[in-house]
Amino acid sequence: MRKSCRFNGVLGLMSLVLLTASLGRAQEDSKEKLKTWLAAVKASMAKSQQSLRQYTWVETTEISLKGEVKARKQNDCRYGPDGTVQKTPTTAPEEQKKKRGLKGKIVAKKKEELSDYMERASSLVKRYVPPDPSRMQAAMQAGKGTVQLAPDSKVVLIFRDYAKPGDEFALTFDGPGKRVEGVKVRSYLDEAEDAVGLTLSFSNLPDGTNYLSESLLDATAKNVQIKTTNFGHQK
Repeated sequence: MRKSCRFNGVLGLMSLVLLTASLGRAQEDSKEKLKTWLAAVKASMAKSQQSLRQYTWVETTEISLKGEVKARKQNDCRYGPDGTVQKTPTTAPEEQKKKRGLKGKIVAKKKEELSDYMERASSLVKRYVPPDPSRMQAAMQAGKGTVQLAPDSKVVLIFRDYAKPGDEFALTFDGPGKRVEGVKVRSYLDEAEDAVGLTLSFSNLPDGTNYLSESLLDATAKNVQIKTTNFGHQK
């Protein structure tokens, strides 16, 4: 009876060792896959960013509150000699009619609060747009990255704590096409309760250049949306 218990104990220990080794190999394989795909993403983005320097395009931004567009602006965009995007406004600032009395003060205060919120939301968007390979690399090295297979030979690279503690950045990459297809972000402004979702959509120009065609920030806590569209690319 004792021999049988010892034998079963040895088998159990061997099984545990084999399972641990198997899990270790699986984790290493996952790390290698993530490393490989991240390298492909970085190469694709670098190539497209270099190609985009030849182009000019139009950027339109709409700010909506409770589904109603409250502000709209448009810029002509191009890359400057220093490698940053230079924007020239093509729409004149909208004139606001001032309301007098207590009602006017209330409206002005609400506009000021909304304007402050918009500035903070816009600042948050800049942390994720355009996708930053160095942030993805840092998250991967910190062990906070995973890769998942998606339909049609696509993969999803998921990074936690990408730009802020507790956020999640998920990038969909078309393997055969070697291009970024989209990004979904779960983040927040000052507090975790002030949740913000961000969706980035990418398209291809005729020469294969991959570019950000639309970004949509959805701040559900304030019923605010910021939609930015890039179009009209010309060399």
